[in-house]
Amino acid sequence: MADQEQRTPGEEPNRDGVPAEPARDESRSDSSTGPAGSPAEGPEANASGPAPQEGGSDEGLTVDDILNSEQSAEAAGADTGSTGGESETAGGGEENPYLEDLRRLTAEYANYRKRTEANAELEKQRAIAAAVTPLLSVLDDIDRAEQHGDLTEGSAFSTIAQKLRGTVEKLGVVSFGEKGEAFDPQLHEAIAQVPVPGTEQHTVLDVIERGYRVGDVELRPAKVAVAVGADG
Repeated sequence: MADQEQRTPGEEPNRDGVPAEPARDESRSDSSTGPAGSPAEGPEANASGPAPQEGGSDEGLTVDDILNSEQSAEAAGADTGSTGGESETAGGGEENPYLEDLRRLTAEYANYRKRTEANAELEKQRAIAAAVTPLLSVLDDIDRAEQHGDLTEGSAFSTIAQKLRGTVEKLGVVSFGEKGEAFDPQLHEAIAQVPVPGTEQHTVLDVIERGYRVGDVELRPAKVAVAVGADG
């Protein structure tokens, strides 16, 4: 009675003493623990920690055991499914539009390169033609001298003529126009027409001046006399 009279209103009992131990729920204790205080078996026990592996604990596994272990059927199926999906996407998907643009640009660049190279070669031939054209009259004089027998073999004049002809040939200069070949208006310039009995086709009877060209660039046509039929 003395203790109860000394407590003030609102003061908790046993404040200075050890709190009393709460009562244990016997029904909960019996359901959560098994015999001899061991944890109960069931889904709740498996949720609290990983289940032990079959065939022993993880402590006995080594790196070689893990690497040499067979892949499970579930993991193998997952790998096969992912690989098949990638192949289907790569094989059945639409073509990349950028790939078509790349092909078109590649073809355009190839054509541009061919045109550029052809134009460069043509310009080179034109430059050579411009340099050689003033020498054509000298070549004509050499041809006339040869026809008149002035280019005797071993003479100084013959040696100079051979060097000049060899030089222009190295530059790619080609002469055309020979006696007896068929007359071609694209290559020959007819200076005269000579009626010849028995002639069925117009042919070159005589070459007045040779024609010259460098590649596809014609320096000048060949000036020739054309043999025609006696009836015109």
